[in-house]
Amino acid sequence: MTENDPQNNPVPAEQSGQPVTPASHDEPSTPPRGNAAVSGEQVYVAPSPWAPQQQPQAPYQQQYQHATPYGQVPQGNTSVYAVPAQQAPKKSGAGKLVAGVAVLALLVGGGAGALGGYLAGGGGSGSSYSALDAPKPAKQTGNAPAGSVESVAQKLSPSVVELRVSGSRGAGEGSGFVLSADGYILTNNHVVEVAANGGQIQAVFRDGKKAAAQIVGRDPTTDIAVVKATGVSNLVPVELGRSDDLAVGQGVVAIGSPFELAGTVTSGIVSSLHRPVQAGGSSGDQTTVMDAVQTDAAINPGNSGGPLANMQGQVIGINSAIYSPRSAGSSGQQGGESGSVGIGFAIPIDQARRTADDIIKTGKAKQTFIGAGVKPAEQGGASIISVEPGSPAEQGGLKVGDVVVKIDDRMIDDADALIAAVRTRAPNEKVKFTTADQRVLEITLGGKDIEPK
Repeated sequence: MTENDPQNNPVPAEQSGQPVTPASHDEPSTPPRGNAAVSGEQVYVAPSPWAPQQQPQAPYQQQYQHATPYGQVPQGNTSVYAVPAQQAPKKSGAGKLVAGVAVLALLVGGGAGALGGYLAGGGGSGSSYSALDAPKPAKQTGNAPAGSVESVAQKLSPSVVELRVSGSRGAGEGSGFVLSADGYILTNNHVVEVAANGGQIQAVFRDGKKAAAQIVGRDPTTDIAVVKATGVSNLVPVELGRSDDLAVGQGVVAIGSPFELAGTVTSGIVSSLHRPVQAGGSSGDQTTVMDAVQTDAAINPGNSGGPLANMQGQVIGINSAIYSPRSAGSSGQQGGESGSVGIGFAIPIDQARRTADDIIKTGKAKQTFIGAGVKPAEQGGASIISVEPGSPAEQGGLKVGDVVVKIDDRMIDDADALIAAVRTRAPNEKVKFTTADQRVLEITLGGKDIEPK
């Protein structure tokens, strides 16, 4: 969208709170062998004719902590429940002797060494054993199991690049990944924009080699940029996947350089899809809204521009932003400097791939648009507040005052959701817009070149 509504406030990323800490369960140990005299809910071991007299055992107990929101356990709110004692039949003295003999026979059946070890261990004397004396186990051999985090890391890590950037406005670092053997690298616009006017970019590869890089093109509205490393060859390109068939709950792996720790691998799941987020951490700017993939894989400052991959090692997103709650001491906006809280956002690879292809072929990105200004509607949906003459919106029949509630089969909750949904489509696609009064309009989406400032 090119039209901005100053009254439109961005919809913040959804924060569901910290996960509830599970209650701890202390499992009771195996009841002692021998004869037991039962007293209420306590079990006592009767003396054996062949073993030293033992002290009464403490009652078995299990402790259950009542978890409260955010995993806090208030003082004095802990309940303790006793595990009922196991009932044992009473036996005569002869029975005691028979039981003792049975145990002794069992030990002897294991060999004299077994008996000696048992007696020595119980008495606290005899030869001692140290783990330091044991030989090292055999080295691991073979490839990592297919579909494991290890296999994804082995496949993808050689293609992930650390980008060190400097310019007149400062310096920083981020991540990127190799698109071609001759040096094209995909990353975020906010990673390299500081070097857009005469700055420097250095690409550091996994084997430690370094190369200068230049910006080929960038698109602030989608937070995507392509740079080209010079003097390199035989790089390992990533395998691009697709993001239109992602499912909530599927496993993902993120690789990048958080806090300058190059080659860091984290894993998690797809937490949500189609999450409208301001790209690059921008606040209040409709022109930067992206249709993000949300993940709980740990993403931190420096991960930006790095790949989010499925369990086949195919890139399905570009890590772009994190949610930082105000309580963490940050500004509360995406992309803050606090650590991961399990809410990260990635640009879907289908959208990034289309933009990167435009940049490499023409040096410019092409943005999808309809030519209408929008704001959140009071009853839900996106309210049309302006329509450009001759725009796709006007040609398709949208009018000021219309409230869009659906695009094809996707529900539209607010203005940002409409912008994000349009951005995921390619120019010249035909899309059905459903309004609150149940009109269905077919609109052919437009496209225009982006000139970054």
